[in-house]
Amino acid sequence: MLTPLAGCAAAYKLAFMLEWIRFVVDSGRRGQIRTARGGSRGAVDGHRTGSGLSAPWSGVIPGRREVLRLGAFAGIAGLSALANTALGARSGKQPQRTVPGFGRAKSVILIFVNGGQSHIDTWDPKPEAPEQVRGDFGTIATAVPGTTVCEHLPRLAALADRYAIVRSVSHDDLDHGSATYLALTGQFHPRKSSNPPPRPTDFPTYGSVLKRVRPAERFPYTAVHINGPAMVPKYAAPGQSGGFLGRDFDPLLIGDVSAGEVPALPGLDPRPDVPEVRLQARRRLLDSIDSAMRQWEQYDGPAATSLHYRQAFEVLASPHCRRAFDLSQEPDELRDRYGRYRSGQACLLARRLVEAGVPWITVMFNHTNRGQDIAPDNPEEWGWDTHNDIFVALREYLLPKFDQSVSTLLIDLEERGLLDETLVVVMGEFGRAPLVALERNFAGSSPGRKHWAAAYSIQLAGAGVLPGLVYGKTDRLGGHVVDGLVQPGDVVATMFSALGVDPTQHYHDALERPFPIATGRPITGLYTA
Repeated sequence: MLTPLAGCAAAYKLAFMLEWIRFVVDSGRRGQIRTARGGSRGAVDGHRTGSGLSAPWSGVIPGRREVLRLGAFAGIAGLSALANTALGARSGKQPQRTVPGFGRAKSVILIFVNGGQSHIDTWDPKPEAPEQVRGDFGTIATAVPGTTVCEHLPRLAALADRYAIVRSVSHDDLDHGSATYLALTGQFHPRKSSNPPPRPTDFPTYGSVLKRVRPAERFPYTAVHINGPAMVPKYAAPGQSGGFLGRDFDPLLIGDVSAGEVPALPGLDPRPDVPEVRLQARRRLLDSIDSAMRQWEQYDGPAATSLHYRQAFEVLASPHCRRAFDLSQEPDELRDRYGRYRSGQACLLARRLVEAGVPWITVMFNHTNRGQDIAPDNPEEWGWDTHNDIFVALREYLLPKFDQSVSTLLIDLEERGLLDETLVVVMGEFGRAPLVALERNFAGSSPGRKHWAAAYSIQLAGAGVLPGLVYGKTDRLGGHVVDGLVQPGDVVATMFSALGVDPTQHYHDALERPFPIATGRPITGLYTA
């Protein structure tokens, strides 16, 4: 255990390193590396400098006075961190290490089904309900006696003894933007049931909070968002950034990892000693970052562009990081099993990031909640917001991919011995209404279901969660929770507790204001019979 003096020294060193990196990166528009006195140290763009070091960026190396200034800043930051520790000790709250499942996970994979997956047509079927409630689909038995799911989830049905179903999640936010914000931050948006744009004053997403309280040790990023950002349907939803913690706490945002070859970013010209297959892999990675970050630039402009380039260079600077993103190292047969489409390859990358030591991975299973209105002929654009044509959408476009990719991820994690130390959570922002009807204000010619947040289902697997469990219950129509109520804050608390982070504690912003890690309690029933 660190003494106060040792803790201060550690905080001092950490803050110094962070400020040094920030200084060098933010000075990256100079064209060559110079000292603070103006003397040239050599060229840039990855060529060897006069000091014998390879420089993957252009910048200014600070002189002695600048180093002393940074050291003074770091000292203040170190003392501030020590003060935060002391404040936490004075709060009198003890870590809840006795909560079932606490600390069982090294990583969390959150698979976000963007658009509102219909619980009645997937995890909580109502075969005895009237036709206008139960819908067109039948049910099938699972590996767990007495548990049934939708007939179009055969692979996941066979794996029902590997995961738990929670059928009793509930809240009262009924629109995609604000409900996505709730799903990805655990906090209600001030404009409930609306579609607000992202703001710098937003609450941070989960991975950003984790970076604030416990940064990753083995990987340059504490959190990675894959196949993002989540669009609703044309604009990025709030709740996917560092929010009021600042852009330095943004997760690494990766777009379509199944994309083809594109030109590299400026300054990353091919080198003769790098094989072409590796160059193509790097180009694809950079393109996925570039594609994802373009979605944010409409809100943040140059700040987002600067972050984009910094992220790209940081990824390329780490061999460990590059290998994690290189899907070409996977056997073709396994890539086929996951599915050669956006969400399939995103799930595969999530597994690789778990192996690399990333503690928080969010997979946007659908990058848009309802792209079928704009591009109905593109299977990649279909989302779970099925106001109309719900049974066509689920049967033809959504459930087959979902069944294939999620089941493969669970098997792959289990076979590699990773499921015991990885918490997998599958959830959307809400469910769909217990009534099938045609909505005149939306595209489509056959009936669908409206938004419904009073009751919906999520799934959890790994890290000590009881496999085969069905937690909670809805009424005979699937419209309201009658047993085992779970709120979004409880799901958040469960995820952080699994990582060994006490959800009852607080984190602080730059102004030292405290904010709760979670507003609910861990779902202990997931771990105890």
